[in-house]
Amino acid sequence: MTGNLIYIYVHTVWTTKHREPCLHKSFRYKLFEHIRNHAHNKNIQLEIINGVEDHLHCLFKMKSTQTVAEIIKVLKGESSKWVNESGFVNNHFQWQDGYGVFSVSPQNVGKVKRYIFNQENHHKVKNIDDEFFEMINLLAE
Repeated sequence: MTGNLIYIYVHTVWTTKHREPCLHKSFRYKLFEHIRNHAHNKNIQLEIINGVEDHLHCLFKMKSTQTVAEIIKVLKGESSKWVNESGFVNNHFQWQDGYGVFSVSPQNVGKVKRYIFNQENHHKVKNIDDEFFEMINLLAE
């Protein structure tokens, strides 16, 4: 084999500071588009991004030279700066320090993409805590 073949997908979740519901629809999709463009510029393969008022989900296809920590640091740092400079929120905007990361097998990529795409529907009946524990329980099975 002359090259590398890498199929490592990760589903990440991170929240606003104190889970403040400040990602209003009025700018949320502009934020997601900004993160998508910044990821592209940094050679990060972001498959899908979506979320609700207090958190977002991303699906990344990793490269062999990248780490999850580096990717999230780059995207969280730059996007919080952009939100503050754009004036979309009244107070100083921050992301929570931590994040969740879940490995995704290639055969489940489509299912995870649909799950991320349908975030608003999921959160009509579940909050972030319920969602997070559900993901953990699915992995434990």
